[in-house]
Order: sequence, then C-alpha cells, then structure tokens
Amino acid sequence: MILLLLLSIPSVASAAIMGTRRRRTMEWIHASATVVALIVGASIGTRIWAGEPVVSWSLLRADALSAFMIGIVTFVGAVAGLYSVAYMRLEFDDNHLSQLFIFTMLLAVATDNLGLMWVAIEGTTLATVFLVNLHDNHTGLEAAYKYLIISSVGIALAFMGTVLVFYAASIEVGEIGLSWTMLISIAARLNPNIVKLAFIFILIGYGTKAGLAPMHTWLPDAHSEAPAPISALMSGVLLNVGIYALIRFKTVTDIAAGPEFSSVWLMRFGLLSLGLAAAFLLSQRNYKRMLAYSSVEHTGIVALGLGFGGYWGLLGALLHMINHALTKSMLFLVSGNISLRYHTTEIYGVRGLLKTAPWTGFAFLWGTLALIGLPPFGPFISEFIIFRSGFAAHSTPYAVTGIALLVVVFAGMLASLNHMLYGQPSGPMEARDPLRWSMVPLALNAILLLGFGLTLPAGVRAFLGQVLKTVGVSL
Repeated sequence: MILLLLLSIPSVASAAIMGTRRRRTMEWIHASATVVALIVGASIGTRIWAGEPVVSWSLLRADALSAFMIGIVTFVGAVAGLYSVAYMRLEFDDNHLSQLFIFTMLLAVATDNLGLMWVAIEGTTLATVFLVNLHDNHTGLEAAYKYLIISSVGIALAFMGTVLVFYAASIEVGEIGLSWTMLISIAARLNPNIVKLAFIFILIGYGTKAGLAPMHTWLPDAHSEAPAPISALMSGVLLNVGIYALIRFKTVTDIAAGPEFSSVWLMRFGLLSLGLAAAFLLSQRNYKRMLAYSSVEHTGIVALGLGFGGYWGLLGALLHMINHALTKSMLFLVSGNISLRYHTTEIYGVRGLLKTAPWTGFAFLWGTLALIGLPPFGPFISEFIIFRSGFAAHSTPYAVTGIALLVVVFAGMLASLNHMLYGQPSGPMEARDPLRWSMVPLALNAILLLGFGLTLPAGVRAFLGQVLKTVGVSL
C-alpha cells in the first residue's frame, strides 16, 4: 500500500490547496507534501534495496528502476517545493502552487502497465501547460501553445509504438495486457520487425518528452518562460521521465531484436542533440534559454550512454540522470533569484553577480562549473564513464565527436558565466541576495554534486547495480 500512499500525498495536497483561500495555508500544505513525499519515496527505495517487492494492486509496482526515478522525482520536488513558497509570494500576486505535476510524474514511474504510464506522461503535459504561462504574456502563451502541440504530437507517436508492442505480444501469446513484467518474460518470442518499428515510434514520441533533437523545439521556450520552480521540475525531472520510458521499451527491444538496433538510433539522436545544443550555446543571450539548451545537451549525453550500452554505458547514463537532475534543478532555482535581482533574463543585462548577490552568484558558479563537466563534480565522472564505454564498445566516431562538442559547450557556457559574474552592473546596486533562506535546500544539491564527483558510496553503487539488473545488464 506504500505506493498508494505515495501517490495520495500530492493528489490530496492538490485538493486541499484548491479547497482553501488562505495563502499561508496553501504554502504550508505544499511544502509539507513535498517533504512527506520525499520521506515515503526514500522508504520505498530502502525496501527495494533490501530485496522486498513493492506492489499495490495489479497496476502499481515498483522495481529498482522505479525506485530510482521515485527518488529523483521526490528529491527535486522537495527542493523546488521549499524554494517555491517564497519565490511565488514575491513573483505573483495569486498563489499558483500545484501538486498535480508531481502526481503525474510519480504515477508514470510507479506503474507496471505501459498503457497507464503513457496516460500519466500525457498527464504531465496537461498539468504543466498552464504553469508555463503563469506570467500571462505573449511569449509565455506562445511557449505554452508550442509545448502543448509538440508534446501532444510526440505522445501520439508514443501511443502508436505502445499499440504496436501490444500487437506483437497479442499475436504471439494472446491477451496479456501491457504489463512490463509480462512483456519482458515473453520478449524473446516477439516479432522483431514489429518491435523495431514500435521502438522508432517510441523513440520519437518519448524522445520528444525527453527533449531529444530534433523534437526538442518546445523545450527552450517552455523552460525560459515558466517560473523558476516549474523550470527546475521540468528540466530536472520531466526529461528524466521521458528517458525512463525509453529505457523500459529499450529493454524489451534489445531482447526481441538485439541491442544493436536500439543502440544505433539512440547514438544518432544523442549526438544530434549534443551538436544542436552546442551550436546554440556557443553564443546564447538568455541565461534561462542557455540552461534549457544545456538540458538538450545532457539528454543527448544520456542517450549516447544508453546507445553505447553495456554495464558501463548504462551505469554512466543512470549517474548522469542523477547529476543532471541535481545540477539543473539547482541552476533553474538560482536563476529565479537572478531574475528577482536584475529583472531580466538577458545575459548582457546581468553584470557583477558575485558583488550584487554573493550567495546567488556563488551558487550559480558552483552549479555551472558542475554542469559543464569540470572535476571534481559528479557530471565529470558520469560523462567520463559514458565516453569511456563508447570507446570500449568500438563506437569511437560517436565518442570522439561527442567529446569535441563538449569542448564547444564548455567554451560557450564559460564565456556567458564570466560575463554574468564579473564586471560592474549598469546601475548602483547594493549587495543583497533575494530569498537567501529559500536557497538553503540547494546546499544539498551542491554537496551531492561534489560528493558524487569525489566518491560513489558503496550503497549507491549497490543500488545502481540492482537497477541495471532490472533492465538485464550486469557486470
């Protein structure tokens, strides 16, 4: 019943928020719900680590991969939820705290039914489209409309892929439903040609949700226009939910048609995403769009890791999902502070950040250095593991090209960071950090990024080993 408890927390909190008009009560409910969800999510991870199955009804089931994603969703949800209380109070006259987004993401990763997962991922679009346009302006409306249309097309393609997988299973063994556990058990008997076609639909469909190029075009607009806490959740968690769906279907495809087919397509889309992001990051003028294109870059890196395959490729991809969630959620929340301080999202409108908002500037420096892959931060380690696996898998052209593109990204983002942190602001500004106390939870992100770069605890390694066994990979 613990999965039902986990899902009930954001749903009950959302209903309670809608049922009260007192702003402070809404804020208390919102913050409390995110923290309680984190505690319950940690409990689920602990039980699965101990080898105890977690099942609630026939539709809800959590394995190690589910627990991995539940941990990411609840952690980033708690950090963004605590920050959002004070941020929304300053940025908006009305309260816009919603738990439905978190509920849909948790449902997507806590179900064993691939059809219900599709419904939940479609629900993430409906739960966030109005949040993208909370600023209620022309650019926000355009971003929300683009997000709705492109995501809906992508999810329609994912539906076609899901139907094809169901068809392949039904002609082989009859009506078995869309249970992932059952599909894995019969995957070797499925028609490989049908499964290959299904995977292409799935890759394009859920790849749209994950932000893979060339289906990424909704992402820069939506991330740059949404309020900072929503951007943190969309970039740090929602993209990972799309990748999670790809991993589920990749596992079935690899058994039915061999790993070479999915690997080639994942490497192609991953390298394309990395290359397109590098081109836009080389001379970016908006720091929120810079972070958004960086999300395309890092989704591409994860796709390369999944494509390179093997134990180290998938381990690097999982680690990078964690590191990207920590880094990007931190940076988007910090960008909220920068926006409150300078009242602009233009890079050339922000000068002397370390002087005018020292804590904000230091957090932005810490997060950006981690994001561009400098040691001793976690993303450096996960990127090293991924590209090492590329050379080991004899995918040298992809690995070499990817590393070269990372150098381009490094140069472009470092130049933007240098411009924002140093120099003199355009007018007199006293040293003052907005929402200083709301940034305290971000210290957890910073500590974990450094910790994962210096050493990977034995417990984390063991848990990731369980995740890899879930998708059929072992050392």
